[in-house]
Amino acid sequence: MAIVRWPDDAPRGAVSSFCAEQGISRKTFYAIRARAVSEGEAAALEPRSRRPKSSPTRVDEQVKQHALEVRASLQQSGLDHGPVSVHDKMCVMGLPAPSPASLARIFRDKGVARREPRKKPRAAWRRFVYPAPNACWQMDATEYVLAGGARCVIFQVLDDHSRLAVATHAADGETSEAAIAVFDKGVAKHGVPQRLLTDNGMALNPSRLGHRGQLVSHIGALGVQAITGKPYKPTTQGKNERFHQTLFRWLHQQPLAVDLHELQDQVDDFDDYYNTQRGHQGLPDRITPQQAWQATPVAEPPRPTGHGTNGWGYRVLTINTNGSVRLHGIAFMITSRLAHQTITAVWDTTGVTFADSQGQVIAEHPWPPHGTTYVSNGIPRGRPPSPLSPMS
Repeated sequence: MAIVRWPDDAPRGAVSSFCAEQGISRKTFYAIRARAVSEGEAAALEPRSRRPKSSPTRVDEQVKQHALEVRASLQQSGLDHGPVSVHDKMCVMGLPAPSPASLARIFRDKGVARREPRKKPRAAWRRFVYPAPNACWQMDATEYVLAGGARCVIFQVLDDHSRLAVATHAADGETSEAAIAVFDKGVAKHGVPQRLLTDNGMALNPSRLGHRGQLVSHIGALGVQAITGKPYKPTTQGKNERFHQTLFRWLHQQPLAVDLHELQDQVDDFDDYYNTQRGHQGLPDRITPQQAWQATPVAEPPRPTGHGTNGWGYRVLTINTNGSVRLHGIAFMITSRLAHQTITAVWDTTGVTFADSQGQVIAEHPWPPHGTTYVSNGIPRGRPPSPLSPMS
């Protein structure tokens, strides 16, 4: 009211003093004065809505309903139904598709998705991808239950570069024979890979426990390099672990298989959909794994090699009194605190890994230059070594 009735002949500086006393800006003062002149005193006294005159990014209620229906349909089919998947499906169907960020807000507001403030944004992800198809495959097995409660195992082989489902095999249990069968199935379809990444299971690669597994021997005859993740680090096989999750979501929406043959038919159908129809969010432009496989020339198949520093091998060794072991004419220093204990040396073309009887890694070294006879453990002499952690 004081602003509306402000006298025109007020002394110079009065407006500034008034605004300072009331805690408002001169811009606000003159905006209220102008509104009183153009719309009347009553209009100047009423607070105005802060709602914008137009909302060009506002999503229509009908579009929201379509998005919810598409999400529900994907979920019922056992397919990914996050904002990105719903956006892509709406585009394929020719429907107006809000951005994934808008869809995420819609799903949270409608109560069909929960807020996850602790979840890292996609920009924080750090990906490692081999440069070409067949440069590396990942193999893992996961348990499943058939109708009647019988337990079985599903082996899955995934190409690291393209995310292609190379082969899937339903088996009675996690055995070396089943692992070899699924590997050979993938080779028959897509050729021989350069590497095979697995965990340290007895059926896959028990090298850290001092055993040469049947699968390792089988692929070694083809020149394939067997590599494993460190113990208790399943994130190394993260692509395959995520692959299991996608498969289970789809299987849970299918009729429960009564035997392995029916389950094999179901997982084969899933692989076909996964490879050729489902856009993969981990690939550029969300292309399908089959498109990613075809976009890059396949890596050259390996040449079979013998054991030794140019191939794969393992040996059980005893640490000497001074804390070292000898391998291929090279003395590797471990630590004198483990003197007289038995360890396992596992090597390939890149280096050697030493593990204790429990499979815990003690030391890892790349192969030194030719002519080297001693490799240090990196601990300066004369300084007591720090305790070794199980994961060092």
